[in-house]
Amino acid sequence: MQPVRRLYRRESEENRRSALISATQELVAEGGPGAATVRAIAARAGVTPGLIRHYFQSKDELTRAAYRSLMDGMTAKGSDALEGVGALPEERLAAFVSASLRPPVLDSGSVVLWAGYMHKVRSDPELLAAHEAGYLAYRDMLQALIEALPRETRPGQSRSEAIACNALIDGLWIEGSLLRDSFSPGEVVTIGLRSVGAILGTDLIAHSSMLPDPGKTI
Repeated sequence: MQPVRRLYRRESEENRRSALISATQELVAEGGPGAATVRAIAARAGVTPGLIRHYFQSKDELTRAAYRSLMDGMTAKGSDALEGVGALPEERLAAFVSASLRPPVLDSGSVVLWAGYMHKVRSDPELLAAHEAGYLAYRDMLQALIEALPRETRPGQSRSEAIACNALIDGLWIEGSLLRDSFSPGEVVTIGLRSVGAILGTDLIAHSSMLPDPGKTI
């Protein structure tokens, strides 16, 4: 019975940490980092303020964990989209790009939360490091998918293309999330696939299973 009790305790601690991270994210999204006080986080998570120190050494550590969770979660959605996709490089890249530009990644709350952290990145080296790690994790995954495409490239080309495609996806993610009513269904994904395909010289629309009608012009 002792191993079962340890497992239960471990699961309970993980759930409590997740609840504190979620509470922090909600408060930052609602009022910026300043709204995520220890007292407010504890009240939102339904715990005492003192319990936060049991899971995190400081509020700043909790804030950084909440930001890492946001970044890692968005990258994971793109990675998850590769499961069940065939081995064709174009199909895998199309699936990854599409997942980055549709719900649940395409979400106004996530953009507002992300923006809430941006002004702190310059003054908090550890938060900047978390931001860089999240950015590189996504970009490296994108670069690996680009490098798998059947084409000849010059040294350093895939890296520069990954940077350009990442910037393009970021821009569409922000506007597509905040201005959902300004785009028709599937338009943001279609624009993303066409634009990334244009940068790379490949037709991602033809290899996408994420659109109602891949051949339709929007």
